[in-house]
Amino acid sequence: MSGICYVRGDATAPQGKGVKIIAHVCNDLGGWGKGFVVAVSRRWSEPEAAYRRWHRERAANDFGLGAVQFVQAEPPYTWVANMVGQRGMRTGSKGVPVRYDAIDTALEAVAVRAAELGASVHMPRIGCGLAGGKWSRIEPLIEERLVGRGIAVTVYDHD
Repeated sequence: MSGICYVRGDATAPQGKGVKIIAHVCNDLGGWGKGFVVAVSRRWSEPEAAYRRWHRERAANDFGLGAVQFVQAEPPYTWVANMVGQRGMRTGSKGVPVRYDAIDTALEAVAVRAAELGASVHMPRIGCGLAGGKWSRIEPLIEERLVGRGIAVTVYDHD
């Protein structure tokens, strides 16, 4: 039985009280414009602006697969975790863009931040849309990194 709470709804409007981290997967090319990020940008401008800055200044920071950027979207309660978990944006000779090891590393960082903030974590089915991943590979990572540490996780299936 999963410790993840599955609901129908919009992950950019997380349910419940207290501090929330909205986690999602980004690519390693600096591209932002398709998939869940469109919903994020419709709601807040800062996560996209911060991600684009992070990529642009990558020679001087930690931008890369497995890295996470935490952006405060609605102080003091809502944060967005830009997790770099896909190589490129297209399926090609090297397979789908999702990188499970990078998502695992990123979820570890999300767990640390969630514990520091006393936050719950909210997300769509990360890595399974444009990144081409399989939920059967992602769900156990979430269970181990987050749920196994007592962090409440809600996964949203959009209507």
